[in-house]
Amino acid sequence: MTQPVPIRELPPPTGGLRFYLTTHKRHWLRWTNEPLFLKSEHFDRAVKWDVAQGPYAIDSGGFMELKDKGTWERTPRQYIASLRRIWEHVGPYDFAAQQDWMCEEAIIHGGWFGGQYFVGTHLSIAEHQRRTVTNFLELRSLAPDLRIAPVLQGRSIPEYERCVELFQNAGVDLRREPVVGLGSVCRLQSTREGAVIVTAMAAHGLRLHGFGFKTLGLNRVGHLLASADSAAWSSHARRRPPLPGHTHKNCANCFDYAMNWRTRVLNGLPAWHQPTIDGSEAA
Repeated sequence: MTQPVPIRELPPPTGGLRFYLTTHKRHWLRWTNEPLFLKSEHFDRAVKWDVAQGPYAIDSGGFMELKDKGTWERTPRQYIASLRRIWEHVGPYDFAAQQDWMCEEAIIHGGWFGGQYFVGTHLSIAEHQRRTVTNFLELRSLAPDLRIAPVLQGRSIPEYERCVELFQNAGVDLRREPVVGLGSVCRLQSTREGAVIVTAMAAHGLRLHGFGFKTLGLNRVGHLLASADSAAWSSHARRRPPLPGHTHKNCANCFDYAMNWRTRVLNGLPAWHQPTIDGSEAA
């Protein structure tokens, strides 16, 4: 069995931003050496395993877990067992996100948002942050050898700063972590508010991962991130006719479309400008 590399020995990605294409198609791991991002739950019922040909990372699936259930039903021990199976059968992943507690309004308060129903945790942002730090400490205690990434949570700069402080007070030096997830900015990542949050967290010297980043967000703050992931290609494809010669209704699950989209996005990124803390952009 392949032995996991201790997290502090994980080499940083080369060539600047590492952009992971998010997919639920596990078999794509054997089709490409481009970085892929998959939820841990997509491996739960695996019988035939696909060995990764390139870099990949694991999402804990926390958004859907909290959206549908209002709590984490999968225990840390169960999550660790899943991560070990993935590592053994698929190969070493760059990192696996911890079981964090998102702080979006829909996750906390519940109700209908964007046509989707959220159960709601009905807890405070401070409690979500406390549970996020507690979970990371438990996961690191259970599996110090696995590449588990801490995730910052909040909704404003002071709240994210408080989350950094909670990790520090718990003895976690985020600056030494190979990657630190930046949670709850998915819906803000293309806005000035989101850019200011990313800038403030990057100022701590953290190697940030941006969850669910789209083109506008990458244009604005991509230079401040070590890595990012996106599933935007699928919704993009759903609104358009399939590629020439493709017989499916649309290309929302199409490998060729996803790879073409990724290439267009990365090739189309302009020179990045450094956002300042007050939200203005330097020339």
